[in-house]
Amino acid sequence: MSDRPSLETAFAWQAEACETLGSPFTARLCRLAGRALANEAGAVAARLRAWPGDPSYNGDAVPLRLAAGLHALVISGADPALAAVYPPHHETADDETLWAAVSGAMARHDGQLQRWLDGPPQTNEVRRAAALYLGLMTVTRAFGLPIALTEIGSSAGLNLNLDRYRYGFGGLKTGDPDSPLTLAPEWRGPAPESAAVSVAERRGCDINPLSVDDEGDRLRLLSYLWADQAERLALTRAALAVAAAHPVTVERRDAAGFVAARLAEPRPGHARALVHSNMWQYMDEATQAAIRRSLEEQGAAATAAQPLAWLRLEPDGGTPGAALSLTLWPDGQARTLARCDFHGRWVEASPG
Repeated sequence: MSDRPSLETAFAWQAEACETLGSPFTARLCRLAGRALANEAGAVAARLRAWPGDPSYNGDAVPLRLAAGLHALVISGADPALAAVYPPHHETADDETLWAAVSGAMARHDGQLQRWLDGPPQTNEVRRAAALYLGLMTVTRAFGLPIALTEIGSSAGLNLNLDRYRYGFGGLKTGDPDSPLTLAPEWRGPAPESAAVSVAERRGCDINPLSVDDEGDRLRLLSYLWADQAERLALTRAALAVAAAHPVTVERRDAAGFVAARLAEPRPGHARALVHSNMWQYMDEATQAAIRRSLEEQGAAATAAQPLAWLRLEPDGGTPGAALSLTLWPDGQARTLARCDFHGRWVEASPG
């Protein structure tokens, strides 16, 4: 007998996660779906009930796929009846009215929603750039060199432009003062020491990169943000505007091969930095091991004139949130810089 969670359980788990991460509307939507889909007519509901893998966020994240597909109908203006019960109008609609609108949308837009179910969730949470920039300030203080930035799991590459955003870290204001985007997470602890981060070059990879120039890709990015989180939507739109003015390169490529090639390129007078956020767990063990080997090989050859940094914001089994971790070569020392909210809402600096 399979021990994978049922569809209803998957939606219940996702509802709890959405509550924790500040989206009561998406939590409500997931709870309604979890209860109603068992008896819902139509091809979308039938496909969800027959889902062959793990439908939960530990597997295929089916609730997020459905929620994003519905949100896309609202953002694009394709379904006014659904939009009428979505934020900012959701508080006037009871559960019966909300689900009736969702049910109608599933019937009217079967083909479009089926396409959303075909692929895994894809986000580009720009608020995580604040934690990554904090880490690059540490690299800059350590070596005083411009950064050669490499990111894996880049999606549309919004966080490759992290030096083009403004930041507020407690009492410290830093970053680009003229940026249209300001990231100011709730800061816990003493303000960090400032450092003027200079990114000399930047490149990323993703197995399915999204283009800021493509209307469908922009819709995909925005749809996976939760409909009642207006600030996330506004920040992402601002980051998309920065990306349109400052295009970045995101290659369609396997992460292990990309890292090996990038780190092997000589960068004298630069600090090479490999960064990633909330994506390591989605790679298989062989890919993870290959990336570690590349880091160890290049780290062994690193010098103060061509150092190497591995900066990651990833779940580590600890709480709360995720760990912002940094390993620097040539000495190979690793440290935890902070704990951070998964969506970048707060940063808690580590002591020492």
